[in-house]
Amino acid sequence: MTETLLEIANIVGTHGLRGDLKARPKSANSDFLMTAKKICLRLPTGEILNLDISRQVLHKGQVLLRLQGYDSIDLAEQLVGGQILLAENLLPDLSDDEYYWGQLEGLQVIDRERGEIGRLQQLISTAAHDTYVVKGVFGEVLIPAVHQFVLDVDLEAGVMRVDLPEGLIAEEQ
Repeated sequence: MTETLLEIANIVGTHGLRGDLKARPKSANSDFLMTAKKICLRLPTGEILNLDISRQVLHKGQVLLRLQGYDSIDLAEQLVGGQILLAENLLPDLSDDEYYWGQLEGLQVIDRERGEIGRLQQLISTAAHDTYVVKGVFGEVLIPAVHQFVLDVDLEAGVMRVDLPEGLIAEEQ
């Protein structure tokens, strides 16, 4: 059986000359990245590397990582743009109404009144709350990731049901 890998962060740059990488977590909770000993890194080419972490530090909302074998800026620069993946079974358990981004990405989004809105494409993290970016029949729709609007998530069916207020979607002219 193949383990499910979930994208938990992106490598967005380097920091310093010793090979530290700036990792931007996909959610506000970066604890699992701070305690991980190993990661999978999917490079922009699609290649997946299994790497050991030798150092982790929180820095301005990001995690600075140093990976074994990548201890200079020249080596580390090759990894920028990569996606950090962790096996789902290594991630902390969440409460019933919480999900990892990798579980939600690509879900079909259906509004109570309007029907299908589109597919969940991106997550934007803000200080107030996360925002889902859905692309589909109404173009790009930004949905606050709050219980008031998100009614149900059915991972098995691949569907998120929402109840959006008037004005959130640019209605047809």
